Amino acid sequence: MKIASFSLLRLPLTVSATRHRFFSAFIVAAGRRQNPNNVSRKLQQPTKNLLKARETINNHFSTLAPILSLEEKPQLSHDQAVGTVASSQANFMRVIVQHIPPETSVDPSGSFSKGSGEIGVELLCVVKAVLKKIKRRVLVGDKVLVGSIDWVDRRGAIENVFQRKTEILDPPVANVDHLLVLFSMDQPKIEPFSLTRFLVEAESTGIPLTLALNKSELVSQEEIKAWKSRLRSWAYEPIFCSVDSKRGLDTLQFIMREQTSVIVGPSGVGKSSLINALRDNKHILGAVEEKNWFDPILGSKWYEEQRVGEVSVRSGRGKHTTRHVSLLPLPDGGYLADTPGFNQPSLIKVTKNSLAHHFPEIRKVLKDSEPAKCAFNNCLHLGEPGCLIKGDWERYPYYLQLLDEIKIREEFQLRTIGTKRESDVRCKVGDKGVVQAEPRLEPKKYRRQSRKRVNQSLLDELDELDDEDDTLEDDNPILRALREENK
Repeated sequence: MKIASFSLLRLPLTVSATRHRFFSAFIVAAGRRQNPNNVSRKLQQPTKNLLKARETINNHFSTLAPILSLEEKPQLSHDQAVGTVASSQANFMRVIVQHIPPETSVDPSGSFSKGSGEIGVELLCVVKAVLKKIKRRVLVGDKVLVGSIDWVDRRGAIENVFQRKTEILDPPVANVDHLLVLFSMDQPKIEPFSLTRFLVEAESTGIPLTLALNKSELVSQEEIKAWKSRLRSWAYEPIFCSVDSKRGLDTLQFIMREQTSVIVGPSGVGKSSLINALRDNKHILGAVEEKNWFDPILGSKWYEEQRVGEVSVRSGRGKHTTRHVSLLPLPDGGYLADTPGFNQPSLIKVTKNSLAHHFPEIRKVLKDSEPAKCAFNNCLHLGEPGCLIKGDWERYPYYLQLLDEIKIREEFQLRTIGTKRESDVRCKVGDKGVVQAEPRLEPKKYRRQSRKRVNQSLLDELDELDDEDDTLEDDNPILRALREENK
C-alpha cells in the first residue's frame, strides 16, 4: 500500500514536470520564429545616447511647457507679458517687461487693458512649479513669459523660458554676448595661476572675452609695461583701467555697447566700483539728449548703485560684498551683469582633451605648424612621440596642473555617476491615444503615512516618555525616600 500510494503521488508530479518542459520548449520555439537571426535581447536595449536624447526631448519639448524660440512672438492675454530676468534672489526673480499685450486685448470682465502695463515696469515674480518639476532652470538674462500678472502690485509668475543663445555656469547667466575678465594690479595683487584659471573658464564658453586690469593707479608705469609684455606673450591684449583716474573707461564702454556683458573675477578687484563708474547718471544723461530706453526704471532698485566693499587688511583679499547676480542697463544700450566674486572657477565644461584648445599659445603653435599635426589625435601634449607642443612657454606648468586636476575629476565621475537615470517627465496615453506628459514625482515623497504607522509612532513616543519618567524617579532622592517609607 505504501508503494502504491507513493507511486500515485509521484505520477502527477512527473506529468506536471513533463508538461512544464513541453510548454517551455514551445515558448522558446515561438521566440525563435519571431527572432529568426537569434539576436540577443541585450542588443535591443536602448543605448546611453538614446536615453540621453529621450531625456533631452522630454525636458525641452515637453507638452507641459514647450520651449519657445527667441524669434517666436506668442499671443499675450491681458495678464501676460514678455520680459528679461534682471536679478535672482532666493525664490524670487525681478523681471523687466519688454513686450506687453496689444491695446485691443480685453480681460474676462470685458474692460480694456490699455494702460495696465508699461514697457520697463519691474515685476517681482516666482517660478511656476511645473518648470521646477521638469527641471527647466531660470537664469538671470533669460527671456521669459510672465503670466498671472497683477499690474497694481507688480507681481507675476514665470510660465515659460525662451531658448537661450548662450549660457555660462560660473556665474549662472544666460544670453551673454561678451565676457569681461577683471583683475586688479594691486589690493589684491594679480596671481598668474588664478588669472589662468579664469581665462580658461572664459575660453571654454566660446564667448568673446576682454581682459581688463583695474587699479592701475596703484602701481608704477614700469610694472604696467612688464605685465603688458607678459600678457601679450599669452596672446592677450589687456586694457588697464582705473575708477579713480577714469583711465580706460571710455574704451570699455565702447567695447560693451549694445550687448550683454558679464564681469567675472575674484572678490575685491573692483567689479562693482567699475560698474558704478560706467553707469554714472551724469554721464548717461549728458551723453544722450533724447529720451532713453531706460527712463522708466530711473530711480528704481534696479538702477541703484552697487554696494562697494573694502579689501580685507588681514588676508589681503576682497570681501564678498555682491551676493547675487544682477543685470544692469548701460548708457549706450545693452546690459552689464554684476556677479559675486569667486576665487576658484569650477572648469566643469573643460575636459582633458579640450583643455589645450583653451590656451591661445597652443592654438597658435598648432595653426603655424599646419598641415603638420601631432602624431596622435588624442595627444595631451605631455611629451608624447611626435607632439608639436614643447614645454618652453610660461604657462606650461599651469597647463599641467589643470590637466592633473581635470583627470582626477573625470576619474571620480566615472566611478560615482551611474549610467542610467530616469527621466523627470513621464508620458501617459489619454483618450483617443493622445500622449500627455506629466512630471515624475519623487517616490514615497507625496505618499500619506498609514494610520497603523502613525499609531505605532505615537505608542513608541509614549514608551520613551515612560522610560524617561522612570529614570527621573530613580535619580530623585525625595521620590526614592517616599517609596521606601510606603514599603
